[in-house]
Amino acid sequence: MAAQQPLARFRAPLEAHEATLSPLAAREATSAGRARAEAPDPLRLAFQVDRDRLIHTRAFRRLKHKTQVFVHPDSDHVVTRMTHTIEVQQVARTVARALNLNEDLAEAVAWGHDLGHTPFGHAGEETLARLIPEGFRHNEQSLRIVELLESGGRGLNLTAETREGILKHSKTRESVAAEAWGFASTLEGQIVKLADSIAYLNHDIQDAIRAGLLSEAVLPKQVHEVLGATHSERIATLVTDCVLASAATFESDAPTIRLGERVLAAADALREFMFERVYLDESTLREARRGQEVVEALFHYYVAHPDQIAGWSLPDDPPWRRAADYVSGMTDGYAGTRARALGLVAAPATARGVGG
Repeated sequence: MAAQQPLARFRAPLEAHEATLSPLAAREATSAGRARAEAPDPLRLAFQVDRDRLIHTRAFRRLKHKTQVFVHPDSDHVVTRMTHTIEVQQVARTVARALNLNEDLAEAVAWGHDLGHTPFGHAGEETLARLIPEGFRHNEQSLRIVELLESGGRGLNLTAETREGILKHSKTRESVAAEAWGFASTLEGQIVKLADSIAYLNHDIQDAIRAGLLSEAVLPKQVHEVLGATHSERIATLVTDCVLASAATFESDAPTIRLGERVLAAADALREFMFERVYLDESTLREARRGQEVVEALFHYYVAHPDQIAGWSLPDDPPWRRAADYVSGMTDGYAGTRARALGLVAAPATARGVGG
């Protein structure tokens, strides 16, 4: 403790800065805290600690080799689950800063929101959801990772606000503003819920164009007229509108993070277009089905052989839970390698090259 005394002067400016945030911002002083009490960090406030813990997790590192939309892409420039997470973090931080909210909390939720994604993207998630008794959703698995699986079963002991934002970031198909698991009680958590959609809708267009599934010219007229005709224009429109529409609610009895009606309608039109032309395209689904075969085969194998699960599960859990944790934590490449090594699937006929 004595060694930390000289550091106290560095924490005071952080607390002073947090006091200048909007009255609607989350603060360490009003946080619901951690499940296990901890002494304050001498150099970082609580949400900074959360952010840093998340970045240093094994689950975060594995995101660089997990599918976003396109399985086994031929290009090094296709978005992965990690680059998606980075883009969500960037959008969330921009919105939080503009609204004078807590950037550290917005960043922490963004870094953690997709840790629970399976290999092979939503295809792997759908497979586990069908196979395990309680179903499977990546947001719930993200929360399970930070609460239980990381740090050898101790979890990260994150603040309640970060954990809530991670759980409630998911949406359903009908709208980028869909409630699904509910809205976070903090505006920072709500920012990430919307930033997630802003990021993936735009980078998925780029990936789909690169894959030859569509061109800029075929995007709906409403999207071009309202959001813009280029990637940068659409991002700018969505982020700017989010800031303006949200700020307009801050003097009301129900401050919230939102898009204006016109921009929300265009974003939803783009989302539905992407489902029809990209996410549910046969070429996309064909690759996804191969990933699903791997996930299902591995799950069944490890349910039958829990003694071969090499970590990333809790030993007292039932075999199906341990298998779900272990398989969902795998990267695309590791899942394929294990499935072939165990003789569960055939080796691919040809190897994919590296393109531009």
